[in-house]
Amino acid sequence: MDHITLPSSRDAAAARTFKLTPHESVTVREVRSDHLTVEVVYSPGGRPPPAHFHPAQDEHFEILAGRLHVVLDGQKKELGPGATCDVPRGTPHRMWNAGSDPVRAVWVTTPPKRTLEWFMALDGLQRTGRVGRDGMPGLLAFGVYLTAYRDVFCLAGPQWLLRPALAGLAVIGRLRGYQPPASRVLKSVREE
Repeated sequence: MDHITLPSSRDAAAARTFKLTPHESVTVREVRSDHLTVEVVYSPGGRPPPAHFHPAQDEHFEILAGRLHVVLDGQKKELGPGATCDVPRGTPHRMWNAGSDPVRAVWVTTPPKRTLEWFMALDGLQRTGRVGRDGMPGLLAFGVYLTAYRDVFCLAGPQWLLRPALAGLAVIGRLRGYQPPASRVLKSVREE
């Protein structure tokens, strides 16, 4: 089983870098009760992730370097340095770097909820090698993790179909040893 130690204080999480995918990593800059700020790096050669949304959180991105490809509620954009992008809660979106230079951006999630825990869980899969040849978790891992963190991250699409499908995959995934970190509120982090 994968065990990931969660920080017990804001200082423990500050400046920690988490690898979310083979082409996306975040460094925590600030954790507060009302927001989480990270610096995200999208390395060259990324592919579009699945469309997803955050049910109860808003996101704000400010591009520092590179060119970020964005699909926001069906609208395609390419953002360069100085550009900003707001993603309201519940809005399907995808972001990736299709270019040859790294993209750096400031990413603010409001309110943070369990986003930091979600980042740690994905990083744990990367660090323990529980990913496929392409560096991405497989369907069973996604079933477990997307079910456990559906309060902060949902695949876009018909929820009446996705939720039971993911729940079924989660049962099999847990039998195969996939286990997200113990779900506990980062109370000390959020209270500061």
